Amino acid sequence: MAGRLALILGGARSGKSRRAEALVLDWGGEPVYLATAEPFDDEMRARVVQHRADRDGRGWITVEEPLELTAALVREATVGRTVLVECLTTWLGNLMVHERPVELEIDRMLAWLDGRQLGDLVLVGNEVGLGIVPENRMARAFRDHAGRLHQELAARAGRVELVIAGLPMVVKA
Repeated sequence: MAGRLALILGGARSGKSRRAEALVLDWGGEPVYLATAEPFDDEMRARVVQHRADRDGRGWITVEEPLELTAALVREATVGRTVLVECLTTWLGNLMVHERPVELEIDRMLAWLDGRQLGDLVLVGNEVGLGIVPENRMARAFRDHAGRLHQELAARAGRVELVIAGLPMVVKA
């Protein structure tokens, strides 16, 4: 029997991370924060430090994995744990920057999800498909990869929420 799976989507600074963290803590189990950010500059490094500080003292185990997300899920999403992946679109961007085979990595993660037995997961992603068509090829490819991944995950998830201005809207329950 597979564990619970939730997908939390929203725009930048929408409150999706806060909502996902609350859901993980509500579900119980040992909370694992699987962070995909790869800090390329001082501003991003400061954000990572702040996010770590925000979780300190609340029992979170933090695992940082910017590229090998599926391998990290295999290791971390075990019985008695609830894993938060923050964030899928950051992971996709990392794959593209490092010229990794994005479609293959998406398919690898989906295959693992389809075969997993236990462990609750809350996945966070940026909804990037609500704006205009991006002007450059890489940005369009990023949008397309994110759209495909989110659709595939939403089909598998028992719960999907869209967060706007800090307010979660249940899309699928």
